[in-house]
Amino acid sequence: MTDAPNPHLPPDHPKVPPRRVGVLLVNLGTPDATDYWSMRRYLGEFLSDRRVIEENRIKWWLVLNLIILTFRPARKGRDYDKIWNKERNESFLKTITRSQSDKLAADMSGDTRVIFDWAMRYGNPSIKSRLDALQAQGCDRILIVPLYPQYAAATTATVADKAFEALMQMRWQPAVRIAPAYFDNPVYIDALATSLQASLAKLPFKPDVILASFHGMPEEYLRKGDPYYCQCHKTARLLRARLNMDEQQLMLTFQSRFGPAEWLKPYTDKTVEALAKKGVKNLAIITPGFSSDCLETLEEIAMENAGIFKEHGGENFAAIPCLNDSSEGMAVIRDVVARELQGWV
Repeated sequence: MTDAPNPHLPPDHPKVPPRRVGVLLVNLGTPDATDYWSMRRYLGEFLSDRRVIEENRIKWWLVLNLIILTFRPARKGRDYDKIWNKERNESFLKTITRSQSDKLAADMSGDTRVIFDWAMRYGNPSIKSRLDALQAQGCDRILIVPLYPQYAAATTATVADKAFEALMQMRWQPAVRIAPAYFDNPVYIDALATSLQASLAKLPFKPDVILASFHGMPEEYLRKGDPYYCQCHKTARLLRARLNMDEQQLMLTFQSRFGPAEWLKPYTDKTVEALAKKGVKNLAIITPGFSSDCLETLEEIAMENAGIFKEHGGENFAAIPCLNDSSEGMAVIRDVVARELQGWV
């Protein structure tokens, strides 16, 4: 049986597309290029987010626009240029996130009702543009998957904020689910352990210490009730148990602090320096809070912290790749998506 035409609608009125389910993978973001103005646009969007910077708005506007966005774009552009995917003329975060979406679509191609896409919270492709695209393809239910294993208001919550902002502009809103953090998911912990063991087996040295470096945040955010710090510690604890290591063999640190405030401790760079000064000669760093390699792993860890370690007496340094679009990484994303789609497909 087919739907009867509605005599009250014009003949060229668009037909309702078939009902589908959309899956949108979302990562933090990336500039479109490494030049000053591209970096300024990206940093302006990122650092204007009230979830990211919880300062007095007038004070922060002045600091951001008169100081940070005057000087920081050029420096960060040089950092991005060191790790830029020159072949595609884009950041590796964009390259990897696209590949994760493509591989997920290939892995789960058995159900043609499901459409897969990807977006960036800051920069392009925007969350709004991809939600609009999924809706145009008939998705009346959309699963949004923030690619952050540990929940933070400055990451997971701001993805939800931007998605809900886009929904506010839609007359016909799709039903939306936001996948929760997966910091203690056994598939995720097993993927981290398997990936780490495989990477260590390829090294020409055995690390004396392994650091699990997570992105930091101001200590004030923890006091306000953000669960991120506790979830990072649980991930590290579960990973130690899976690898049969103690806290001296697998240490937890926090990187990427910004501004004068006290951030979560211990700091990665200070720990790397202290270990080298103490006589540690062989060091490896993993970054379990990042689902994809990016500026913070490829430049800050693999270059900056490697330099700190060797400058203070260290000899052998290894930055362990993120899960990325590896078989282990894709197993984690598939597990999260399959779980959260229950009842829809």
